[in-house]
Amino acid sequence: MTAISVTKARENIYQILSDVNDSSQPITITNNRGKNGVLISEEDWNAIQETLYLNSIQGMAESIIEAGREPLEDCSIYNPGEEW
Repeated sequence: MTAISVTKARENIYQILSDVNDSSQPITITNNRGKNGVLISEEDWNAIQETLYLNSIQGMAESIIEAGREPLEDCSIYNPGEEW
């Protein structure tokens, strides 16, 4: 992960924000007090939040892993009229 000082981040914030969004690579912003931060794109932040939410549902991770092992030919065809 790239690390830059808060001073450099302040000087180049527009370019840094563009880089983070283009590369999806977080950037650590450091200071001399040891209280660093991490800049990530909004898209990556939303993905993290969704992952945390799904992992908070009991049995969800196991269900996703199990579904990933199911052969594609055994999967149902999506039917919008199907009752859940």
